[in-house]
Amino acid sequence: MHFLALLTGNVALAMGPWFVRLADSGPVSAGLWRLTLALPLLWLLGRYKREPMRGYARADWWIIIAAGVVFALDLASWHIGIERTRLANATLFGNSGSLILMVWGLVALHRRPHLREYAAVAMALGGAGLLLGRSMEIDARTLAGDLFCILAGLFYVVYILLVQRLRDRFGSWSLLFWSSVAGCPVLLFTALAMGEPVMPQNWWPLIGLMLASQIVGQGLLVYSLGHFPPLVIGLVLLTQPAISVVVGWLSFGEVLALADAVGMGLVAGALVLARAGENKV
Repeated sequence: MHFLALLTGNVALAMGPWFVRLADSGPVSAGLWRLTLALPLLWLLGRYKREPMRGYARADWWIIIAAGVVFALDLASWHIGIERTRLANATLFGNSGSLILMVWGLVALHRRPHLREYAAVAMALGGAGLLLGRSMEIDARTLAGDLFCILAGLFYVVYILLVQRLRDRFGSWSLLFWSSVAGCPVLLFTALAMGEPVMPQNWWPLIGLMLASQIVGQGLLVYSLGHFPPLVIGLVLLTQPAISVVVGWLSFGEVLALADAVGMGLVAGALVLARAGENKV
């Protein structure tokens, strides 16, 4: 059951970019509704799990607010990237946080990388170079989309580093609830500043995005992550770009060339190696 939950959670998360493409509210506004629509469910889940929903120290509140702002910037960058590049690229680069966290851990511990970690960095740089080069060949807009997704991965690492000290004292659902509350005004301001339509004509893609990305995907991952070693988690994570390839092909006619496939394979392998080393970094 735990493995099924892990696999299903990754499948649900892989469908998120598809819903962003279908939304008629604008990509940043889609992120706003993803958080806003999920708030009542997140509150109920936190209460059901008997997690502390208030009474935090002032310093903790500042950390949560900062985390919410960074999480909103992560969503804004990623959703803009989803609109401008292929779904497979967006999913792969959006999950680059594992590799970035590995490098950050090495810097924090002041130690030399192991051979596996050198290999992960080399594979990631080689694969990213291939994918970015192919995007440049297709369209400058596609290259910009890739860069927005990589930026989203950087923002997500900062978010993880901010909340990791609070996870032991407060529950995952309560932290996700309050960080979402803090992130909503940032996304609203950004969407208005970009001139996006905020109110959708069609609500079902946004409801699907909220359920797939914020409730089902995150919820099943929270349920299952503690039952598997990082290597298994990394391997199952690779279902996300695979599903995005199929969805992009069926829905938007996106086709991968050989160089794309090689680049994706290199970056995916780097993510697996980064996950495998999480216990040691």
